[in-house]
Amino acid sequence: MGGPLIGDVETTVDAFHRGGFHLVQPAKDTHRSGVDATILAAAVPDGFSGTFADLGSGAGAAAFSVLDRCREAKAVLYEISPLMADCARAGLALDGNEHLRERVRVVEADVALDGKAREQAGFPRDIFDWVIANPPFNDPRDRATPKAEKAGAHVMDAELLSRWIKTACAIARPGSGLSVIARPQSIVEILAAMEGRYGAVTVLPVHPRPSKPAIRLVVSGIKGSKKQLEFAPPLFLHDADGGTKFSARAEAITNGRETLLR
Repeated sequence: MGGPLIGDVETTVDAFHRGGFHLVQPAKDTHRSGVDATILAAAVPDGFSGTFADLGSGAGAAAFSVLDRCREAKAVLYEISPLMADCARAGLALDGNEHLRERVRVVEADVALDGKAREQAGFPRDIFDWVIANPPFNDPRDRATPKAEKAGAHVMDAELLSRWIKTACAIARPGSGLSVIARPQSIVEILAAMEGRYGAVTVLPVHPRPSKPAIRLVVSGIKGSKKQLEFAPPLFLHDADGGTKFSARAEAITNGRETLLR
């Protein structure tokens, strides 16, 4: 369905969670939210009632997914792109998203900032009860998209993951959670950045189907915990029979009916 014009950018209005909420996002030439966002949102526990930060929130798909499932939660969305931040605001203004609107604040800021610059940009220290992050995940040596907005959402430099996880730790209170979705190739950098900051780390692989290698990892941890790393049972998006429909578990997760960690 066609959405509002934001500047000179055409948008669409897309249903998530079987119509539980709707998202405004650019019709083309930018990253469009989908399965990754809903899987990341499912890393936040059921019944979560605190305030979480969504780093690199885009149009708000992951944060809105959490808020739709956890009706007492609140969120601050951090997004560097003015266009995508405006999409998030436009999404909150949609009829049918009233149950989200009063629980969300959108901040245009660079997650990779550090120290005083980070605090001045709107990242307070030690307050969030959970942080979710969907950082750009393509190595710049990969074939990058020629579109600037889309490239910004997809391409990282060598230190990006470390800077994002450092920010996540700085803004979160002790004992709070962090969940990051990334490509499997990023696991070394993620674990290195979490070391000394997060424990009780859980790595959950996401596979297209049981016979295929993982295409994503969801890595979660607890700030200040000393517990050891664990690998969670994987999520298979599709069953082994080669069909295109989501598996029953993937369907429940992407529609806000089930969390990643049982």
